Amino acid sequence: MGSVVTRNRVSVSGVASARPIVFAHGFGCDQSMWRLVTPEFERDHAVVLFDHVGAGRSDLSAYDPEKYGSLAGYAADIVQICRELELRDVVLVGHSVAAMMAVLAYHQAPDLFGALVLVGPSPRYVDDGDYVGGFSRTDIAGLLDALDSNHLGWSAEMAPVIMGNADRPELAEELTNSFCRTAPDIARQFARVTFLSDNRADLAGITVPTLVLQCTADAIAPEVVGEYVHRAIPGSTLVRLRATGHVPQLSAPEETAAAIRAFLASGT
Repeated sequence: MGSVVTRNRVSVSGVASARPIVFAHGFGCDQSMWRLVTPEFERDHAVVLFDHVGAGRSDLSAYDPEKYGSLAGYAADIVQICRELELRDVVLVGHSVAAMMAVLAYHQAPDLFGALVLVGPSPRYVDDGDYVGGFSRTDIAGLLDALDSNHLGWSAEMAPVIMGNADRPELAEELTNSFCRTAPDIARQFARVTFLSDNRADLAGITVPTLVLQCTADAIAPEVVGEYVHRAIPGSTLVRLRATGHVPQLSAPEETAAAIRAFLASGT
């Protein structure tokens, strides 16, 4: 277990014997992005946090470009963490691209997971025929080219767009700093894996209770995408947050935690 715990900088808090909640962070972030939400659950759940390999204080020597050349590699790490910790009936909370990692982790090991919470999910960022993802192919190509040429500049430009809440610049500053801490070569590959992924076909096979949390004025995962995810996952619950931007766990942690708590209290 030690190697997995070290590799992903796994931390466990709360009530060890209670139902576990695993929080998975998105692109350019680390587990600290959940710090304002997790205290709500530590009193009656086992809370598990971790850093994806290449992010935060994970073991960078474990980064394998081939393994992490698809979201399935990250999903496999989530499954391994849950198995190493001997978790069962896991509530898996995934933000942004980690929402699709959660979907893939469920498909890899459906016996482990009892519920999914997808925060700002997008199964495909690129518009495709009648499907609206929010970005054209040209948009994504430009975004990736900009990241290739100037990682720090891209971070400073994109973080405020992703965060939203222009009246609270300290939030965008935190996200910018988080982006800048990621090694540029890893950030470039992770961005390609994120923004070129297509997980639409994986949604229909989910059979556990699933909460879709959709923010207002989300530039990365617009409302039409959240509605698509909700329609595609049988029996899922869609909650539209008043929170604006793409990172409600930072901009509106109380509302985010309350929505998850209400979902779990509904008998999930």
